[in-house]
Amino acid sequence: MSGSGRAGEADRKAKAPAELTAVQAALAAEHAAVYGYGVVGGKIGEDRRGEARAAYDAHRARRDELGRAVRDLRGKPRPAAAAYALPFPVTDAESAVQLAAELEDRVAGVYSDLVRASEGDRRRAAAEALRDAAVRAVRWRGESVPFPGLAERSARSTASAAPSS
Repeated sequence: MSGSGRAGEADRKAKAPAELTAVQAALAAEHAAVYGYGVVGGKIGEDRRGEARAAYDAHRARRDELGRAVRDLRGKPRPAAAAYALPFPVTDAESAVQLAAELEDRVAGVYSDLVRASEGDRRRAAAEALRDAAVRAVRWRGESVPFPGLAERSARSTASAAPSS
């Protein structure tokens, strides 16, 4: 039987660093999304402010869950950066909507990696987070993309939300 005994334990130990790395990456993406939604909230139109607030709250909750997951994997959660570079200037409601869609695309990509690196409940949670991000991106953008979360799909968004220097 595969996955039992010493061989199964060795497989789990070998996967642990990759899973921790993927959880840390998802945590970093959620930190960036929380920051980005702070910018979105400052520029978004009144008609979509509730949607932005709900997304902000969802990303904060996922960020907190991921911090616990890092600790469960015997890691130390990486803190948020003081600021993040935005992929483009956000000057009005229209660019705020574009940023929100971009944030969701980036988060979906990181959760796609976590789905591949994890198993069981963590994989299910990552798949749910990927789906939620993809749905929010569609709502913001007004259209869907094939295969949300796959880097090959998002060649147009090569710059990542990186901490500002």
